[in-house]
Amino acid sequence: MHRSDRRFAIVAMCVIAAACAGKPHGAPTRVIIPRGASFAQATDSLARAGLVGYPKLFRLYGRATGGDRNIKPGTYLLKHGTPWTDIISALNGGHGLVNTVTIPEGFGITQITPLLARTLKVPADSVTAAVSDTALLARLDIPTKTLEGYLFPDTYAFPIGTTARQAVREMVYSFERRWKPDWDSSAADLKINRNDLVTMASIVEREARLPEERPVIAAVYYNRLKRGMLLQADPTVQYAIGHHVGRVLYKDLTIDSPYNTYVHKGLPPGPVASPGVASLTAAAHPASVPYLYFVASRDGHHEFRMTLEQHTSAVREVRAAMPKKPATRMLAMATTDAAASSRSAAPAAKSPSRTASKSSAVKASKTPAKTASKTTSVKSTTKTPVKSATKKPTTRTTTSKKKTSGSTSTGR
Repeated sequence: MHRSDRRFAIVAMCVIAAACAGKPHGAPTRVIIPRGASFAQATDSLARAGLVGYPKLFRLYGRATGGDRNIKPGTYLLKHGTPWTDIISALNGGHGLVNTVTIPEGFGITQITPLLARTLKVPADSVTAAVSDTALLARLDIPTKTLEGYLFPDTYAFPIGTTARQAVREMVYSFERRWKPDWDSSAADLKINRNDLVTMASIVEREARLPEERPVIAAVYYNRLKRGMLLQADPTVQYAIGHHVGRVLYKDLTIDSPYNTYVHKGLPPGPVASPGVASLTAAAHPASVPYLYFVASRDGHHEFRMTLEQHTSAVREVRAAMPKKPATRMLAMATTDAAASSRSAAPAAKSPSRTASKSSAVKASKTPAKTASKTTSVKSTTKTPVKSATKKPTTRTTTSKKKTSGSTSTGR
């Protein structure tokens, strides 16, 4: 046998051995094969992911077997140690292909449903049914009718053919895996249950823009609960409306819903969005601060204050720093709630152990327009301009707010 033939035989034996040897092990590794990629480019992607140890030999094997001619683009989940024969088969047949979807923190079910339906290529109705899974609701002891707040925000890779119910279950399992036992202890110390803690975390998620402010925002809301004050959180009003709005209008503050914290005391019945780990941690471990009010500034940070007088001053400072155009929109504050909260010496009202229970609506007392104008809170813009309201606002006490996606933020 000639030396060249012997060398070819040795190479061929090595290629065959590499192609057939190995046993899949460990967690699947995600690798993306771009649309229009050549077999050589696909090989490079596999090599970078650590799935192919000898790229040149793998290319040679692909050419020799004809497996380099019909690879399908997409995102694959493959395990280390997978034989080359199986990798080629996966690339040719689309086996191991997955649909990847990212659920951002703060997304609600109304936003998750269409996103998940498009990713899985299933009807939106099937996702709607899946997020109302009674078995999961019972297992998690959720008092509401959906899994709102328990679909953990993360990036998921669902294999082709995954049903809506399977995807939703995976998202709930992710929530359970991320839940920390010490959060249960914190909930007990705060005299709330897990659903209340997730609900608080969802409000914090929608309010906070700076990570370091999450525990402080949570503390403000807990302080208001302890004093029997209304939370007056805009994210809960947005949820009560039933669809995303750029900003909350004055007419929305009277909407008849248990999620309207401008009308009902205590926490709403359930979460208003999917909180991430940072917001869950903040809700479980609020900062030790005495603040009762906060107002969002133009750059997104919040000014926190203890008394109504201090808050009113902060609102004026924030308003003065804003551009004259577009005109700022202001919310008047009720003298009933404001007077009670400004008296720091007043005894704190005990909050019920389950704040998600029903509470009666609080009627705002009427105040003269001149008086209301002196105690106003400011709504600043995040992305879109703020327009002046066409209706005269009812008098209410507010704490500061922030919206996502170009919504306005108010002083509270």
